Amino acid sequence: MAEMDVDASPGDGFEKPVPRQPKSPGKAAQIQAQNRRREWLERNPSYFESLEHELADPILYDRLVKRFQTATERQEEGKMKGFGRTLEADLARGEQRLSNLDSNGVDGGHATAPQAQSIDDPWDSAASGKEHGSEMWHEFLKERFIRGGDDDFDYEDVDGNEELDALARREAQDEWFEDEEPSWAAEGDADVRVRQGETGVQDF
Repeated sequence: MAEMDVDASPGDGFEKPVPRQPKSPGKAAQIQAQNRRREWLERNPSYFESLEHELADPILYDRLVKRFQTATERQEEGKMKGFGRTLEADLARGEQRLSNLDSNGVDGGHATAPQAQSIDDPWDSAASGKEHGSEMWHEFLKERFIRGGDDDFDYEDVDGNEELDALARREAQDEWFEDEEPSWAAEGDADVRVRQGETGVQDF
């Protein structure tokens, strides 16, 4: 008996599901680590508040955050950073602008983010205001953290922490509920229902 083709032709009006290819151990480990990093950020929102993150991309920070600050806010931020870190950020910003000029002949301080970013990245578009700019900056930091781009962060404790597998547990639980058939039957009218076979003990 010949095997049926798993792919339906366009004229059939339907398509059969194609099973996913199993992930390689390396890819599975990478996805697991990134999911744990995402969960860690959910539990530690204060990560985004560090002023050190400005050095991750000084020009982008200037475009998304600093340009919307009032003079008082800039002064307060300068006090918190101190002269040394403020000078370091200014120098890094200047070096990044020169690097962008050397790379594409366009002043990166006005329009572009680092070339390593994709034009489809959400933080590449112009911010409409202070709140929008802050959200875009947080999105940039989040993506950078998840892909392992924060060189000053020790990822080992996060990547090896099984307690951060909340996403995997939720997906497994959702899959269990989808596969589980009801073990009770409802009787009676719309107002009174009697559940038969329900013990009240959750076995999952």
